[in-house]
Formats: sequence, structure tokens, C-alpha cells
Amino acid sequence: MARPRGDISERLIKAAREAFLTQGVDGASLREIAAEAGTSLGMITYYFPTKDDLFLAVLEQVYPKLLADLGAAVSGDGDLREKIERLYRHLHRVSDEEFAVVRILIREALVSSARLQKLFARFTGAGGHVPLMMSLLAQGQEQRALRTDLPPLGLLVGAIALGMAPMLVRRRLGELGSAVPTPEVAASVMSTILFEGIGARNDAAKPRQGKVAPKPRPRRR
Repeated sequence: MARPRGDISERLIKAAREAFLTQGVDGASLREIAAEAGTSLGMITYYFPTKDDLFLAVLEQVYPKLLADLGAAVSGDGDLREKIERLYRHLHRVSDEEFAVVRILIREALVSSARLQKLFARFTGAGGHVPLMMSLLAQGQEQRALRTDLPPLGLLVGAIALGMAPMLVRRRLGELGSAVPTPEVAASVMSTILFEGIGARNDAAKPRQGKVAPKPRPRRR
């Protein structure tokens, strides 16, 4: 049965996602992508003039929905910490398709400065997730729920790392089963680290201000 011509671009994006995931964008063959999609090489250039256009199309297939889901997670009831925890929890529950795209983006951002610039422009522009995160963190500083002595960029990097790194580790170690924390537990731990830090805060061990320990009295002979 012949495939409908109207879904050629979707087939190309799906085939490209699998190829980019296993071979990288530069290593993937457009001819093989076209064959996997059941179409010709000319159709790739018709829909996506450059390989980077196809790379960005792979991103856009999942990014708008993911961004909408993250926006919904932080727009509901609850205080800022609850919203951040919901956002982290959602990251742990991304679909296999979304996770594949995340892996592709991370690798390409590391190996290609040109693609990194394009991703940076997409993520920081209107409709990207960076403005959403910056707004949340600014609220946290205004409410003094987050430290005010740290620069916004530092908080942003920390908040994103706390959300992404555990998700990546959990996905890669999923075969360990019960040894891997649930999305709820992981999100709770990461939000606690963001809002409370990991440094020891033992007030009993700190020297008290304004009090001097008494000097020992000399013994009488």
C-alpha cells in the first residue's frame, strides 16, 4: 500500500531523529534517511534545504508540546517550590521520543558551535524555556525563597542542571528497577537542593558571636 504524500515531512523527521540519535547529525546520511522514510533524496531538500534545517525540524516536532507542558506545570496552584517540583517531575516523565531529542540536542550542542548558537537563539527567544525559567527564578529571589546574592545566570544554570541531570541518569539506569528513584522522589530531592542547598548548616558547631570562652584559672601551689 502506497504511503500518502502528505506525511513525507513527518516520515523524514522520524527517520532523521533515529539517524541523528545513533550517528550524530554530521555522520548521518541523507540518502539513508530518505530511504528509511520511503522517499527520495530530492524530497529531503524540497522540505529541508539543509541538514541543519532537518535538525531543527526534529527539535520543533517535540519542543512546542514539551514547553506547553512545562508552562502548565508551573502555572497551577501552589507556591514557587511546588511549581518547580512539578516541573522537575514532568521532566522525569518525558516520552521516549522527547528523550531521544534531548540526547540529540545535548550532543550537537557539544560538538557544533553553529548548532549551539541556533539552539541558544531558540531557547532564549520568545516562546523558549529560558525566559520561563528566568521568570520563576526572579520570583524566587523577590520572595527570598532563593538566595539573592547569586547572579540570575548562576541560578539558571543550577536550576536547569538539577532538573536535567537526574532525568538523564535515571533514564540511562532505568534497567536497575527499584534502585532508581521514582520521578516524585527525584523531583522532591532536586527541588530541596535548589531551595535549601547541600552545605552543612549545623548552628551548634558555629562559634557564638559576642561570647568569649572563659580562661582557665591557674592552679594554686
